[in-house]
Amino acid sequence: MMQQLFDLTGKVAIVTGCNKGLGQGMALGLAQAGCDIVGVNIGESTETKQQVEKIGRQFLSLSADLTKLDDINTIIQSAVQKFGKIDILVNNAGIIRRADALDFSEQDWDDVMNINLKTVFFLAQAMAKQFIQQGQGGKIINIASMLSFQGGIRVPSYTASKSGIMGITRLMANEWAKYHINVNAIAPGYMATDNTQALRADEQRNQQILERIPAGRWGKPADVAGPCVFLASSAADYVNGYTLAVDGGWLAR
Repeated sequence: MMQQLFDLTGKVAIVTGCNKGLGQGMALGLAQAGCDIVGVNIGESTETKQQVEKIGRQFLSLSADLTKLDDINTIIQSAVQKFGKIDILVNNAGIIRRADALDFSEQDWDDVMNINLKTVFFLAQAMAKQFIQQGQGGKIINIASMLSFQGGIRVPSYTASKSGIMGITRLMANEWAKYHINVNAIAPGYMATDNTQALRADEQRNQQILERIPAGRWGKPADVAGPCVFLASSAADYVNGYTLAVDGGWLAR
């Protein structure tokens, strides 16, 4: 019975930004739990597709520019045309720009806010409408950050966008729970991805970060797979509007 709560066999999940890193880790975790995957990336996601299909699940690769809203309806329609329904949305795609707040440009502000917050909201909105039309509810998982809880340094628009993710996750949960739509978020800690390559390359900053993490290591994409499967599953049917930190204990220190 307990295993059935986590079984996603027959479910369809859209995962944005899954060609590598955390998105790939979550897509593979969902596939291992039984999901067919719709991968939305700026280009083809060949490696993730191969790995998902090796697990025995189907993978539909869609190319989209998530800095704009133009492709949102096409994403939903293409997924439904292929699989007949959608059950899960993982809003993972995002970018970061680093500069001192005194020098931060409008372009770097807009680029980050558009993909990290604006598109996340409107893709979730379109997905919620599809869930309501299907009449079976669904799961939306947004990707927050440690900077949903903290201010950080040299990442003004990233901090603003990820703080916003926590807020709209709560709002959407408040409004859509009555439709049996669960909206939650995952806040990864310091993960070994392209976004943190500069930090890991800085010997002093890398050591400062590791000293703060009780687990004593940077996180890996596989570390977010289990939490993602949980929030996508029936085991989380009574979890609404929560942001789950997956951080090796960073926030506890």
